[in-house]
Amino acid sequence: MIPKEILKQIKRIEITTKRLVSETFGGEYTSVFKGRGIEFADVREYVPGDEIRSIDWNVTARNDKPFVKQFVEERQLTILFLVDMSASAYFGSGEKLKAEVAAELCALLAFSAQKNNDRVGLIIFADDVEKYIAPSKGTRHILRVVREILYFKPRSKGTNLKGTLEFLSRILTRTAVVFVISDFLGEPADLPLKRLARRHDVIAVRVYDPRERELPMRGLVQLIDAETGERKLIDCGNKALRKKYQRETEDRSEAVQSLFKKIGIDSIDINARESYVDPVLKFFRMRECR
Repeated sequence: MIPKEILKQIKRIEITTKRLVSETFGGEYTSVFKGRGIEFADVREYVPGDEIRSIDWNVTARNDKPFVKQFVEERQLTILFLVDMSASAYFGSGEKLKAEVAAELCALLAFSAQKNNDRVGLIIFADDVEKYIAPSKGTRHILRVVREILYFKPRSKGTNLKGTLEFLSRILTRTAVVFVISDFLGEPADLPLKRLARRHDVIAVRVYDPRERELPMRGLVQLIDAETGERKLIDCGNKALRKKYQRETEDRSEAVQSLFKKIGIDSIDINARESYVDPVLKFFRMRECR
């Protein structure tokens, strides 16, 4: 049975994100994600005035009379969330864990998608793909996606983004919009990201906590790697050490951002201790201007 506090949290997220969609994000989402354009629907007999270019010559040859192709505007999109639930997702130095921020982001994007009649699905991963929810529609389905993220207990602590992207490439048969929500602290997945981006619209959402990027100003501190369990006792009172640590974390962050640019995918940086509204809105408006 799902604990009452989780149910209350889901309800709070539903109310908050639905309000944001109604007031701010609904129109922004529709402007950015406009569907795939025109798709083939059927054939019918040619009538005078039809475009010669629309004649289906194969059907025409089989029936000894001209037939033309009919097309419809295909607006429905498939939105898929890849959510990193490795051990580092359960870190938070503010009011929310990174995993909780991920759940709210998915709710916001999913309710925006609902207004556009799009389907949403979910993949939760750590060392492996641990949960897959096929794309579907409806409020109950969206709340299930949120519940799975909040209530999920991963079997492993590590991160295997590469394997998850390869799994997704195998199961996605139609073009989709893929939000990869992670802190991207694990091993880079250059090639799988590049391959996925060739066929799909891939957006990297990097959720980070500022405490991960700088050391506290306190004497001796024991640091524990959440995913490997490795422990280190360091002197945080050492100014040179703090600067070195901050420089290294900034270098890693810049390397990840450079990777996204090299591959040609958009990205959103979300500070877990701040509101995600402005970064997401900035992303939508940047997309709309292109």
